Amino acid sequence: MSLLVVGSVALDTVETPFGRAEDALGGSATFFSAAASLLHPVQLVGVVGDDYPTDALAFLAERGVDLAGLETAAGESFRWSGVYSYDLNSRETLETRLGVFADFAPKIPEQFRDAEWVFLGNIDPDLQIGVLDQVRKPKFVACDTMNLWIEIKHTRLLDLLKRVDLLMVNDAEARQLSGEHNLTKAARWIMDRGPRYLIIKKGEHGAILFTPNSTFFAPGFPLELVFDPTGAGDAFAGGFMAHVAKSGGLEDADLRRAMIYGSVLGSYAVEAFSIERFKDLTAEEIEERTRQFHQMTVFELPVNAGV
Repeated sequence: MSLLVVGSVALDTVETPFGRAEDALGGSATFFSAAASLLHPVQLVGVVGDDYPTDALAFLAERGVDLAGLETAAGESFRWSGVYSYDLNSRETLETRLGVFADFAPKIPEQFRDAEWVFLGNIDPDLQIGVLDQVRKPKFVACDTMNLWIEIKHTRLLDLLKRVDLLMVNDAEARQLSGEHNLTKAARWIMDRGPRYLIIKKGEHGAILFTPNSTFFAPGFPLELVFDPTGAGDAFAGGFMAHVAKSGGLEDADLRRAMIYGSVLGSYAVEAFSIERFKDLTAEEIEERTRQFHQMTVFELPVNAGV
């Protein structure tokens, strides 16, 4: 079952206390595809400038990412640079140059329009709505957004929420969007506006899945080596969406497993700069970390519980 992602394809210059990477592959669609393609084929739609090293994406194509929707436009590619603090929990954006991304109007290739599973990366809500106007009958649509769109495109974002099944945001964005400080109240407010499901990401502390009938918390995987948190949220989305596309199920059990696969893929993203860790990551490593996740979180109630 086809999995479509629409988002940014960028070049990042990132500095952390542990090193620096210049003009490294970045962008929401790039991280999503690098993670998701380890579990399921991906169709990517985005735009790059004529300065972009498209040969560097060859490994994605070899791994089942269809790049037919990646447009090359005359001009400079989207570039972002930033510096992370020592604890990697906060960062300072040094520069954002949109380049050709400023005029990005997603064009979904005909062969992508029957996609059953759709992820709308963090782009202008008007563009996200434009994508939904082009795909035919998706089974499940998930989207991401950010504080900028919540602030300047609030009405259009609410229009978008009526048309998606799942929203992924971090805890600050959930509070900003809803006006509620309490995350449970914020979740109820957001789901009342359209999405049947909501994921609130809490960085290294994990993520919370809200469904109509339950709440599920997936902790962050404890790591000894963390080099670069850039793109971890998009890798999480890639792991989550790839698992639901692969399984084809949307029951609570399916979504809970997808949360763990998302957390696992997100944890690998931070172990190296850019998408480097995904280049040699194996299915065996993913399954082993998934088993570790299970062992780390499962517990049994005592026989006399509740007595």
